[in-house]
Amino acid sequence: MSFKSLPNFLADESGAVTVDWVVLTAALVGLGLAVMSVVSGGLEDLSGDINSQLEADHITDAFSD
Repeated sequence: MSFKSLPNFLADESGAVTVDWVVLTAALVGLGLAVMSVVSGGLEDLSGDINSQLEADHITDAFSD
C-alpha cells in the first residue's frame, strides 16, 4: 500500500454500517439476557403456582354447587 492510497483508505466508510449493526445486535442480545435473568425467578414461581393448581383435585360430579 502506498502513501497516496492511505487517505483514500481512511476516508472509506463502506464497513461502518456493518460495525454499527454488530454493535446494535450485541446490545440487543445483552438486553435480552438481562431481561431473562430478571424475569426468570418470577416465571419459576408462577409456573410452580400453576402446577399446584393443576394438580389440585377440583373435579366435581354435580352440575350445581
